[in-house]
Amino acid sequence: MTIQLSMDTYLHPTYFPNISHFVGIVNADNVVFEVEDNYQKQTYRNRTHIYGANGKLSLSIPVKHSYKNRQLYKDVKIVNDTNWQLSHWKSLQSAYRTSPFFEFYEDELAPLFHEKHNYILEFNFKCINIIADCLQLDLNYETTSFYKKEIPNSQDLRFLVNARKESEQHFESYTQVFSNKHGYINNLSVLDLLFNEGTNALSYLHSQKLEL
Repeated sequence: MTIQLSMDTYLHPTYFPNISHFVGIVNADNVVFEVEDNYQKQTYRNRTHIYGANGKLSLSIPVKHSYKNRQLYKDVKIVNDTNWQLSHWKSLQSAYRTSPFFEFYEDELAPLFHEKHNYILEFNFKCINIIADCLQLDLNYETTSFYKKEIPNSQDLRFLVNARKESEQHFESYTQVFSNKHGYINNLSVLDLLFNEGTNALSYLHSQKLEL
C-alpha cells in the first residue's frame, strides 16, 4: 500500500493577496505562512492591486522603516498619521460599487478600514481570514517558528511576494467591471475576483494552476 504524504506550502501573508497567492492557498495540502523573515520593500507585504476606472491601481499601506538595522516583518508598524484606510476604502467603493457582489461582502470588509491597526503582519492576517470567510474557505494554517532559506520536501511559494520580479501567470479570464475599457487584467487582488465572481470565486481558484 502506498501512503501519500501531505506537502507543506509556504507563502508570505500579504495585503489582500493576489489571485496567485490564493490559488496556492486553496490548492495546498497544508499552508504555512512565513512570519520570521526580514521585511523587504516593494513587495506585496504592504500593497495590492485592484482594477480602477483608469486601469490597474496600486493600494499601499504606509509602514515605518528601520534605516539602521534589518527589521523582522512581524515587527514592522503601520504609519497611521494619514487616513490611508479611508483612501483605500473609497478606492474600493469607486472601483467595485457596480460589481455584482460588492454589496454582498461590504459589511464584512468595512471594519478593516475603520479600525486602527498597529502591525502590518497582524493586519494582513485579519484581511486573509476575512477573505477566507467570504470565500467560505475552511482555512487552517501554521506559521513558521524560525526562518529557513531552503525548505526541502515542501512547495516554496514565498517568491510570489516579490512585486518587482513578479512571475507571469496565465489565469482564466473572468468578467471585470472595466474590462470593456481596458481589457482583462490578470492576477489582481483576490478582492477583484470576489466582487466580480462572488460565490463562484472559490471554484475558480481551485480550477487554476500556478506557473512555477
